[in-house]
Amino acid sequence: MPKILVAEDEAAIRRVLVKILAEQDEKNEIEEAENGKVAIAKFKESDYDLVLCDIKMPGVDGIEVLDFMMKEKPETAVIMISGHGDLDTAVDCIKKGAFDYISKPPDLNRLLQTVKLGLERKDLVVENKTLKRKVAKRFQMVGSSKALDTITTMIDKVAPTEARVLITGPNGSGKELVAHQIHQKSERNKERLVEVNCAAIPSELIESELFGHKKGAFTSAIKDRQGKFELANGGTLFLDEIGDMSLSAQAKVLRALQENKITPVGGEREMKVNVRILAATNKNLKKEITEGRFREDLFHRLSVIVIHVPSLNERKEDIPELTDHFNHMIANDYGNAPKLFTADAIKELQKLDWTGNIREFRNVIERLIILCDREISGKDVKMFANK
Repeated sequence: MPKILVAEDEAAIRRVLVKILAEQDEKNEIEEAENGKVAIAKFKESDYDLVLCDIKMPGVDGIEVLDFMMKEKPETAVIMISGHGDLDTAVDCIKKGAFDYISKPPDLNRLLQTVKLGLERKDLVVENKTLKRKVAKRFQMVGSSKALDTITTMIDKVAPTEARVLITGPNGSGKELVAHQIHQKSERNKERLVEVNCAAIPSELIESELFGHKKGAFTSAIKDRQGKFELANGGTLFLDEIGDMSLSAQAKVLRALQENKITPVGGEREMKVNVRILAATNKNLKKEITEGRFREDLFHRLSVIVIHVPSLNERKEDIPELTDHFNHMIANDYGNAPKLFTADAIKELQKLDWTGNIREFRNVIERLIILCDREISGKDVKMFANK
């Protein structure tokens, strides 16, 4: 049920606005504030989906009310109304975070449309925040081992900088989690983190994937396409499994890093890009350089900071926390209550050889949750973990 606050010092106008909103949707829950001070007091006590606020009010005016609301709950859609409308005031309100600005007397159709859009915008903002929290939880680094503490300390130091980071470690160890943590703690976190799995893209298509292409550049290029560098402009580009990238693509990536410019496949004009590069690999790149499969100059460009992610076998003390984390996550995905892992179940999980690391561990926890009863024992782990 949408909850709306109408802040207007003129009683007649306030009653008209309330009536209009009530007739628009009978489900609207509408409250009134006769001045700015009352509006702020009500806003402190309740969550509103939308606020209609007059600018010229005695004592605390509408601009002060807007400033307070945007500071406390910036997701709230605030529509400013004034009988003394001018362009400068409207621009100032929008800059301060108002959803829209309407002059008195308001055009009925425009007012109703603006209210409708404002309520929809609030829903989208809340939905986006919820989604971000879910994403953040999925990329959370879980554990309190010394190895993980070292990584977390490194992330905290390097994230606020623009330094390129090379993340090493075995498959399934959580290298992508490190990349996401660096991005989220960086100054670029309001922009995109774009991921590229270099091992999953055929060598003949990797350049198009990274730099885009122009229509007609090759047989299947039926239209222009943006590359990952362009999509990540202003944000972060995560090159996963970079050790599998072809030498020709490596040369172009090196040039892009040196000059901050790219040229789409089949294009002639260069394009400036502002991208922070994070890269990851499960390979020994120094060995790859010796054997001629990786460019040494690119390695030095990528490895300003190196963060090594250990295997799960190297941090088995984190298994109790990881079990609890995945237990709750998977149960939430299925809409069920978490299962109970007994102490001997945890001990059995710690005895196993986790060659597939965190990825394998999560799969095993999911298997146990599906196949076992409410309580999961050490016997259950022995029975199902290796199947």
